[in-house]
Amino acid sequence: MPVKHIVMWDVRGDSTAERERVAHLVKAKFEALRGEIPGLLLLEIGIDTSRIEYACDVVLYSVFNSQEALCAYATHPAHVRVRDELGDLRIRRHQVDYPTLDEVAA
Repeated sequence: MPVKHIVMWDVRGDSTAERERVAHLVKAKFEALRGEIPGLLLLEIGIDTSRIEYACDVVLYSVFNSQEALCAYATHPAHVRVRDELGDLRIRRHQVDYPTLDEVAA
């Protein structure tokens, strides 16, 4: 059963320019995971352009072919490397995982 995995972060930075630089770094690091993770069907990274106060800075939208593939992603060496490289640059994190609508309707 395919699973959607959505994560949103606020990133560290003392200025808008610094947060934007960090957001682009986060984007580049996660985009490098394409083709590296078994069961990862789709990976999209977006940087907020609204600049409204309550918006997160970066969003990861991904789809895995199963809950098992999503669980394996958490400990996959490529993902762990990205997580470690970014360290504390991400200061707040929100996550939602859910089955695709096709599976819910079935």
